[in-house]
Amino acid sequence: MLRSVDLSDYLHKNPAKVLAHDRLFDAIDIITDNRLTGVCVVTDRDELVGILSEMDCLRAVIAATYNEAADVGQVRDFMTSNVQTCQLHDNIVDVANDMVAKGHRRRPVVDEYGKLIGQISCRQILRAVSMFNRRRS
Repeated sequence: MLRSVDLSDYLHKNPAKVLAHDRLFDAIDIITDNRLTGVCVVTDRDELVGILSEMDCLRAVIAATYNEAADVGQVRDFMTSNVQTCQLHDNIVDVANDMVAKGHRRRPVVDEYGKLIGQISCRQILRAVSMFNRRRS
């Protein structure tokens, strides 16, 4: 049963990440160069402090354009800091259900101390469903 599957087998163990004090344009380069929809924002000790999405970046660029600003600012100025997270052995169906309910494409996976240890995305969850279905056939 798919409910018995936990995240540990399917999460991306080395997600793209940036620091809160990084320049937003540097984060945009990481997002665009790697074809990502967003990055995790961490401290220098890998503690999760936020998420920076493509939409966050787009809002910042549009605001800077309207204000005719030369620089957009730092990641911390535009990231989402109230981030929903999950734990390594959470049930994949429960996580997927919560992601759908909240309209999230990705969910950081943290340890009990808030340190980033991975990320699960819609695509990885679909891969888990596909693999589970193949095993049943």
